[in-house]
Amino acid sequence: MKVGIVGATGAVGQELLKVLEDRNFPVSELRLYASSRSAGKTVRFRGKEIAIEALPEGPLPVDVVLASAGGSLSKQYAPVWAQKSVVIDNSSAFRYDPDVPLIVPEINAQALKGHKNLIANPNCTTAILVMALYPLHEAFGAKRVIVSTYQSSSGAGASGMQELLEGTRAYLEGKPVQNKTFVHPLPFNVIPHIDSFQDNGYTKEEMKVLWETQKIMGDSSVKVSCTAVRVPTLRVHSEAVTVEFDRPVSVEGAREVLSQAPGVDLVDDPANKLYPLPYTATGKYNVEVGRIRKNLVFDNGLDFFVSGDQLLKGAALNAVQIAELLLEPVAK
Repeated sequence: MKVGIVGATGAVGQELLKVLEDRNFPVSELRLYASSRSAGKTVRFRGKEIAIEALPEGPLPVDVVLASAGGSLSKQYAPVWAQKSVVIDNSSAFRYDPDVPLIVPEINAQALKGHKNLIANPNCTTAILVMALYPLHEAFGAKRVIVSTYQSSSGAGASGMQELLEGTRAYLEGKPVQNKTFVHPLPFNVIPHIDSFQDNGYTKEEMKVLWETQKIMGDSSVKVSCTAVRVPTLRVHSEAVTVEFDRPVSVEGAREVLSQAPGVDLVDDPANKLYPLPYTATGKYNVEVGRIRKNLVFDNGLDFFVSGDQLLKGAALNAVQIAELLLEPVAK
């Protein structure tokens, strides 16, 4: 395939390059696009230097576009790119469009069938959640889900990670901590505010988890409530999840299901202090799941903890996995 990356200089764009190389994706030609100020710079891919190009106005000369340059740009250009290329978009621009499949390959690859050259990559928080939730939903029937997130600075891109590093340094040196990317200083702080507040008091980030979970799992009866919190880590989003199921569920049964779930690493040995951590999940393709225990409120309830690399399964890896599906008959 001829592959184009839009937003190649961003945090997700850089991860897309690594994932394409690591997974030996069949790239016959790679085109890298970014803003005009980055044009002419080079990026190394498979031993060669590839020049970054300014994004042109019309269709791109590639088979598949991996877009990670923000919702407003995607809304403007993705329909144009889709005239000649399959577009896998990492923004929220098309996730709720009923004609655009929202894909996590381990869960709903079949939803790709009949796509119209435009495919949405889910929100990073949702992607990490459903990797653990969907296998349990299939086995026991999830009815109500309550999620509290611990979202890293990488969720705001390279600028968020840089602001955390610079702010931490300033804090330790006794200097004022500046914040532009985040609504408050992030070092040594947690911020229960990600994206804009909605009329119901939830933020858009929190509502995305509801909307996207129902769409990906193909079940609008599953109720989801989320509190999204930014924490001062560089990478990996973690989530504390409580689920009430329709059918009786045991810790042992949940462990059995999750131990066989694709893309999931069961890390659940509290006696030996083994459980999901941003430290161990950083750079890992699989999502870590652990701290599985019976909920003390719901009869058929479980609590568990999830950690997944926001830049990988939450973004770049999932997009490349979707592109891999395009090589298979299911996507035709």
